[in-house]
Amino acid sequence: MTQASDTDTARWQALTQAEDKALTLFDAIEAAGIVAPGRSEAEVDADITALARREFGIERHWHRCNVRAGANTVTTFHDTPPVRVIQPEDTVYVDLGPVFEAWEADIGRTYAVGRDADRQALVAALPVVFEAVRARWLAAPDMTGADLYALACEAAAAHGYHFGGAIAGHIVGEFPHAVWPGDKDHSRISPANPTRLTDPDHLGRPRHWILEIHLLEPGRQWGGFYERLLRG
Repeated sequence: MTQASDTDTARWQALTQAEDKALTLFDAIEAAGIVAPGRSEAEVDADITALARREFGIERHWHRCNVRAGANTVTTFHDTPPVRVIQPEDTVYVDLGPVFEAWEADIGRTYAVGRDADRQALVAALPVVFEAVRARWLAAPDMTGADLYALACEAAAAHGYHFGGAIAGHIVGEFPHAVWPGDKDHSRISPANPTRLTDPDHLGRPRHWILEIHLLEPGRQWGGFYERLLRG
């Protein structure tokens, strides 16, 4: 095995380990009951940040913690809707970007607060759609970012939902990947990316991708969000 491939393997292992740690953080968030009716998005955000620092030693986040509830779950990361309070029947999504040592994690989950069957169904559909899109990528890993975005939209529609994201993911790596050179559209899974996902980064290394699934219910009044590493 060459030195380059050894390095690539080590990078991938570091990224998967960072995601595994982020999953453990989500487990702690759930155990603490932080996402609950009557709490504002800002309160949930603050409690997650404090828990991450206290129990996991996380001091850096490559992007802010993003908590959206109710009508705000139709918005995307760069939107700035008014802060909402979680209602007794709501969907709430949490998007985390913790940094573990030099490595970025990016993971999102959605919770159905209450017993509404439609909201429960959408939350259950999120990982199913994720796996459907991942399977299509595994069958054709050389596809472009635009191709994979189109597949995400198709998969959402096949399950009865609208795809709510302007993008369906992005690259991830050593902190801070956001300042790496190059056309930013080419680092996203979006209609504006004609490059192949297997094209190397600016240093000639394999690029690693986050896949984002953002589903909106048919009336587009609320939705949910789920993201993970695009693993082979």
